Amino acid sequence: MSRWKKMWRLIPLFAVMTYLLTGCGDPTLSALKPKGPVAEEQLFLMKLSLFIMIFVVIVVFAIYLYVLVRYRKRKGDNSIPKQVEGNHVLEIIWTVIPILLLLVLAVPTVSYTFKHSTNYTKDKDAVHVKVTAHQFWWQFEYPELGIATAQELVIPKDKKIAFELVSADVSHAFWVPSLGGKIDTNPGISNTLYLQADEIATFQGRCTELCGASHALMNFTVVSKSQADFDAWVTKMKTPASVPATAQKGEELFKENCMTCHAVNANGPGVAPNLKGFADRDTLAGILEHTPEKMELWIHNPQEQKPGNKMPAFGKEAGGKLDDAQIKEIVNYLQTLK
Repeated sequence: MSRWKKMWRLIPLFAVMTYLLTGCGDPTLSALKPKGPVAEEQLFLMKLSLFIMIFVVIVVFAIYLYVLVRYRKRKGDNSIPKQVEGNHVLEIIWTVIPILLLLVLAVPTVSYTFKHSTNYTKDKDAVHVKVTAHQFWWQFEYPELGIATAQELVIPKDKKIAFELVSADVSHAFWVPSLGGKIDTNPGISNTLYLQADEIATFQGRCTELCGASHALMNFTVVSKSQADFDAWVTKMKTPASVPATAQKGEELFKENCMTCHAVNANGPGVAPNLKGFADRDTLAGILEHTPEKMELWIHNPQEQKPGNKMPAFGKEAGGKLDDAQIKEIVNYLQTLK
C-alpha cells in the first residue's frame, strides 16, 4: 500500500479527534459563551460576519451550479452562448450587492468599535481598576477604594469596570474572553477598556501577547460578586490580618526574606504580587493548585514552575538559604493571609 493511501486512511481519524477536542476546554475561557454586554455585542459581530460569508458562498455556488447545468454544452449544439460583457444591469447588480453587504457589516462594526472604546475611568458609577502587567503576573489597583491586589481581580456584578492598563516591562495583552475583547498593555502607554459581568461567577483571563518564557503561564482570574459581597470584600481587604501565635515564626521568616518585594496589606502594590487575601485565592502564581505542597515547591524553586519569573529560589537545594522546615513555616504564615 502506498504512503499516500495510508495517509488518506488517517483523515477520518483526525476528523473525529478534531470534533471531540472541540468539546474540551474551560467554558469560562470562551468568547463564544459571553457573560457580559461587551462580549455579547462582539459575538453578535462575529456571527453577523460569519452569516454574511456563508450567504455569499451559498449564492456563488448556487449560481455556479446553475450556470454549469443550464449552459453546459449539449450534443450537436455548436452555437456560441449569449455574451453578457458590457451588460450594465448585471454590472450594477454585482457591484451594488457587495456594497450593501459591506454596509450591513460596517455600520454595526463601526458603531460598536466606538462604543467599546468609551473611557469610563471618570464615571462615578463605574469601578476604576488600574491594571499593571508584569513578567509574568498581573497587578490590580482600585484607586478610589484605596486597595491593591494581584492575580485575582474581584468585581461587582452588573456594574461597568473601567480599566486603565499599562505595562511595567514589556508588551503584554489583557484578555477575559467571557467578558470582552483583548487590549494591549505597553510600557509608557496607558490604554483604557471597560467590561461588565452579568452573572456571579469566576472567569479566566490570559495574556495574549508573547512576552517571554512563561507567556503561556501568565494567567489570572476574575471573580464576579454581588454588590454586597464586593463591599464586604473591600472591607475585608482594608482590615489588617491577625496572625495567630502558631504562625508568628513564619511571619518573622517572611519579613526577613520576602517583605522586600511582597506587600501583605492592601494599601501598596509592591514590587511583586500583593499577598493580602492570598489564602483565599483559588490558584498559586496563576497556574498552580493552591495547596501547601504546591506552595512549598514554589518557594523552594519558582523557576521550575514558571521559567523566567523574577522570584529567586529560597530552597537550599536550589541555591537558596532556607531549609524545608523554614519554608513550611512561611507557608503556614501565608495561609493566615485572608
